[in-house]
Amino acid sequence: MAQRDYYEILGVDRSATPEQIKAAYRRLARKHHPDVSKAKGAAEKFKEATAAYEVLSDPQRRKKYDRFGHAGPADFGFGKPGRGRRYTWTSPRGRPGRSGRGGRADFEDIFASSAFSGMSLEELLASLGGYARGSRWGGPGGAGAPAPAGLEYPITLDFMQAVKGCTTTLELRHPDGSTQRIEVKIPPGVQDGTKVRVRGKGGTSAGGELLIVTRVREHPYFRRDGADIYVELPISLTEAALGGEVAVPTVDGRAAVKIPPGASSGTRLRLRGKGTADPKTGSKGDQYVVLKIVLPREISEEGRKLLSELARTDPYDPRKKVPW
Repeated sequence: MAQRDYYEILGVDRSATPEQIKAAYRRLARKHHPDVSKAKGAAEKFKEATAAYEVLSDPQRRKKYDRFGHAGPADFGFGKPGRGRRYTWTSPRGRPGRSGRGGRADFEDIFASSAFSGMSLEELLASLGGYARGSRWGGPGGAGAPAPAGLEYPITLDFMQAVKGCTTTLELRHPDGSTQRIEVKIPPGVQDGTKVRVRGKGGTSAGGELLIVTRVREHPYFRRDGADIYVELPISLTEAALGGEVAVPTVDGRAAVKIPPGASSGTRLRLRGKGTADPKTGSKGDQYVVLKIVLPREISEEGRKLLSELARTDPYDPRKKVPW
């Protein structure tokens, strides 16, 4: 079955700006995320939208996609977390790529549009399970190539996996060509760029050190700042004026939050200890619920009368104290 066009999946024009692409993805993520929707096919639609966003949000990968489409140079993405991964490339004639001018040129074209874009050769080799940063590359068993001191292995985690921690299975390829599957525990609270050290799995005769470099996907409605979690809570004019109790999502499940009477948009309500753990200290952050007053687009005639009566009996100028 032919793959759907990524622009069609996100519902944007091919001339869409990065901001429009991001907004479209967030809208779809909020609608289809497994934590939000239990509708049939929602999980697949979420995965489809995520795959489209990961390509179109990257300028180089988008450029290649616009030029070649799905049939173009292979996308060396990191795949789903929790599964062993290997990386290979194929020449235009269908044979494994080799060193040499023609093969190298093809590889560079692929490399420019891949998830490895921007990496140095040493970083690329490390991510492929080859030699560590700082080693000289002469190929497995190559003359003059010292044994690597360790490996770097990049993985991509979902937001909740990073917050809660998880166990993932990695497949490592050592310089001698052998492979090894290991289970690694990712501690709660990791962020983009966090390095998780696994001793004794770095590929040297003494074991060395494996560095797991984490990348974290965005969440459809949670936002993170360090160990603190933020979520925006839409409330009605009545709830803002009179106050009340509303259920809100947290990384630990639903929780009740009390809205004080007279609350304004932008007010932050604090839920202590409802953030994520600090991987260094283990202490938990807080969750902040940011209020956003949302008015109905249409108001009945009776509603207009009530609001007019409120303005008459309780006049209030919100701009009275502004500096301008």
